[in-house]
Amino acid sequence: VQLVESGGGLVQPGGSLRLSCLASGFIFSRYSMKWFRQAPGKEREFVAAIMRSGDSPAYADSVKGRFTISRDNAKNTVYLQMNSLKPEDTSVYYCNTRIGLYDYWGQGTQVTVSS
Repeated sequence: VQLVESGGGLVQPGGSLRLSCLASGFIFSRYSMKWFRQAPGKEREFVAAIMRSGDSPAYADSVKGRFTISRDNAKNTVYLQMNSLKPEDTSVYYCNTRIGLYDYWGQGTQVTVSS
């Protein structure tokens, strides 16, 4: 199983970024996918989740209305569109899936929101 995030970077407050996570080594369409983030000195926190069919996305209250999770099962990719970014969104963002009892993580992509 491999998860590779991309799309992070430096953006001004109010700006947008789209993160991607390319999955391999498992049947992508059979598993729900999640995004988490971790800021320096803080615990990793849930951001968004999407079911295997793309239905019923779920969001943390802190990002609801600003972030959108989506997936393309033909491309084995899950996305996180982030709009109206705030300095407090600055974190390393991780892609995640759970297969059986095991959680798999990508290496993370840094998002920095600063003027």
